[in-house]
Amino acid sequence: MNEPGQDKVEIGDSGITISAIGLGTWAWGDKLFWGYGKGGYNDHDLHAAFETTVAAGINFFDTAEAYGRGRSERLLGHAEQSLGKQVVIATKLFPYPYRLSSGVLVKALRHSLGRLGRENVDLYQLHWPFPPVPIRSWMNAMADAREAGLTRSIGVSNYNLDQTRTAVEALDRRSQRLASNQVEFHLLQRKHERSGLLRYCHDQRITVLAYSPLAMGLLTGKYTPDNPPPGLRGRRFRAGYLARIQPLVAALRQIGEARGKTPAQVALNWIVCKGAVPIPGAKNARQAQDNVGALGWRLDAAEVATLDAASDRVRP
Repeated sequence: MNEPGQDKVEIGDSGITISAIGLGTWAWGDKLFWGYGKGGYNDHDLHAAFETTVAAGINFFDTAEAYGRGRSERLLGHAEQSLGKQVVIATKLFPYPYRLSSGVLVKALRHSLGRLGRENVDLYQLHWPFPPVPIRSWMNAMADAREAGLTRSIGVSNYNLDQTRTAVEALDRRSQRLASNQVEFHLLQRKHERSGLLRYCHDQRITVLAYSPLAMGLLTGKYTPDNPPPGLRGRRFRAGYLARIQPLVAALRQIGEARGKTPAQVALNWIVCKGAVPIPGAKNARQAQDNVGALGWRLDAAEVATLDAASDRVRP
């Protein structure tokens, strides 16, 4: 379980120990959103990012069958096998609307394991709480997969407080534990902190995994109204919003300069201080090394409060 300030944490009560920061592989193989293969990064760059991450002591990698239509899993599996050093891998099932029965879960997991080149995965997660299959049915299928030895622990993703409680109750009936909930959480997205989800997960010893911890790059300090993100991200974040977040970015930069850290490293450390595990992406060795700089130190309470206040002043 993740306590603020720790460098190693346990995923729930699973006995699986991971680094306080992981690495997300949404961009690995994704052409539509991230421009894989045409956006200045390729398989060689991704392999270098993996090696840099592992060499720095980060051992947790998150992927999904939906990322790059399975290519992310293949790339991650190949990187692990090439390096010859086993890491902790989490992947996800996407509840496509044509998946009308929870019975497809084990079959989908076996396909993911084939792409990863593994006999089991360390953490298997439901990607979204979409209908028509109820949460309780999916959790029963998750329990079946764990009892079959195909996954070492069970997680969910994008579940709100009520949905998480439902998953916990369903697994309790099978004498299983929910290990994690992966949600979007960062200085520009704090609804799960305000809703009580983070507190509930902490009390229940459920690890919160924070995806998009840099708000798709907005918290790195490199984007402004005059320099928006490229591609689909630029269409999503308009100039007015980019202008509104600049005081928060300035606070990240000011704290970072005092500590010899980048705005991105400060933003990641803020999440760790909140008791969650950020899983930033990395498309090359340089980005992976920048992630590493968020480890080995902690913001103090006054710095966290300053960032909280700057975040509160940003309006959607």
